[in-house]
Amino acid sequence: MASLRADFTLPLRDFELTLALDVARTVALVGPSGAGKTSVLRAIAGLAQPSRGRIELGGETWLDVERGIDLRPEDRRVGFVFQEYALFPHLSVRANVAYGGRARVDELLERFQIEHLADELPSKLSGGERQRVALARALARDPAILLLDEPLSALDAHTKSQVRSELRELLQSLDLPTLLVTHDYEDAASLADEVGVIVEGRLRQLAAPAELVARPQDAFVASFTGANLLHGTARRAGDDLTEVRLPGGEQLFSTDTGEGEVGVIVYPWEISVARSHTVDSALNVVRGEIGSVVEVGNRVRVRIGPVTAEITASSSERLELEVGGVAYATFKATGTKLVPLG
Repeated sequence: MASLRADFTLPLRDFELTLALDVARTVALVGPSGAGKTSVLRAIAGLAQPSRGRIELGGETWLDVERGIDLRPEDRRVGFVFQEYALFPHLSVRANVAYGGRARVDELLERFQIEHLADELPSKLSGGERQRVALARALARDPAILLLDEPLSALDAHTKSQVRSELRELLQSLDLPTLLVTHDYEDAASLADEVGVIVEGRLRQLAAPAELVARPQDAFVASFTGANLLHGTARRAGDDLTEVRLPGGEQLFSTDTGEGEVGVIVYPWEISVARSHTVDSALNVVRGEIGSVVEVGNRVRVRIGPVTAEITASSSERLELEVGGVAYATFKATGTKLVPLG
């Protein structure tokens, strides 16, 4: 299977997007709106012109600014699924797929289980069905790489979970390098072998999803992967511990080493919740008002003072957690990580 290699600079309105990336299987770029994610896809597809760099796939050069090579979009073997899917509203499902290429229409309609919708217009389809049509149209081009722009953002929460599972199975079955961009880390981690965090045109970190959680390189990466991020001042507190004093005077402890201004990260699932403080092995205790209690699937996220904990629904019910009440969030020193700020 051919892999994509891209190393380019693309001037944008507020900053320059500079990226070096290899895509062999499925890679996701995740970051806030305006970070340059979609511009990466547009540059690879030939819809935006970098000022510097090269893009090649399997030894075929698509872009070489120095040598004056810049293949037209139609000459690049790219399957592009746009945000909101960009289906032609006046064309049937069959005609939309055929626009990508006619040779495999029947095969793709059957593969995506949309053959019964062949004569329908996009306006008659559900969000998940529209996505299947868009994917079928992209694959009808017989692409060498698949590009997905926010593939799940157009779906409601109920549909999203099912479609995410379907899309993950599809991407795993394709012998095709895939690059997708999203603002949702959960989507990225579910769909991709590697996830890159991009901010203002710079790739902060690229790694397997588990590696990003276990060893984030900076505070932004940690917070974007779902961690609580607390700012404080660190000093050594013995051979094995670092004490971090928060601006409000609270003291936290970590087994990581650090000095001066640091970010303390702790993931919601590392935090236990109680209505009263009991002495146990957890060194870190945060007492605070319950700011929110939100169900997320079969889990409940509870905001206690400056931190968010994630507990089971049965635990939340047993503790009778209500907004405005007081609770204790406890977590071990080993459950925290210290990262540089900035």
